[in-house]
Amino acid sequence: MVAEVLREAILRGILLAGQQLRQDEIARQLGVSHIPVREALRQLEAEGLVRLRPYRGFEVSELSPEEVEELYEIRIPLECQALRLAMPHLTPDDLRRAAEVLQAIDAESNPSAWSQLNMEFHAILYTPSRRQRLLNLIRTLRTNVDRYLRLYISVMHRKEYSQREHRKILEAVRARDVEAAVAALEEHLGIACRMLVDYLRRERRPGERGSGG
Repeated sequence: MVAEVLREAILRGILLAGQQLRQDEIARQLGVSHIPVREALRQLEAEGLVRLRPYRGFEVSELSPEEVEELYEIRIPLECQALRLAMPHLTPDDLRRAAEVLQAIDAESNPSAWSQLNMEFHAILYTPSRRQRLLNLIRTLRTNVDRYLRLYISVMHRKEYSQREHRKILEAVRARDVEAAVAALEEHLGIACRMLVDYLRRERRPGERGSGG
């Protein structure tokens, strides 16, 4: 529960990059002991959302172009493999649900809700791969990248472009064209990576060093 509360506060931007996370204060606000707070912070550290700094304690991780590159270098081959394995098992009902999620995204203006729908769309396409460890890895990586995706949509105004790419993927899946679907997914993820890296590098203050994620 503590990890979920803190995770959502970070993803929603309530807790900002670089903000110090005081365990005493968190424990008091949530009405718990220090032990679950410490465990939650360790879990979020493993997810890349917080980091432990010597003599300062835990703080919210900075958004980093280096981290984006690393996350997408791992995500792209894993997600492409999941889609490739899933395609023979995708049913007409799966495709109908995927199309309904895209329609819901069209009507959604809240970045947090959009992010959840985006994850649902991809999960529908990957789940029939029947590779639970692979799906768990993808889910963890998508949690790591969620802050960046919200930035991608809300600040960089990329929703319309992202939706076009989603429909291109779905069209290829409907046609049962595995290579075209995988290529469209790889392009979709690659574009998001390049756009985010370029944006974060422009926003970085002169002389600031990357955290490396």
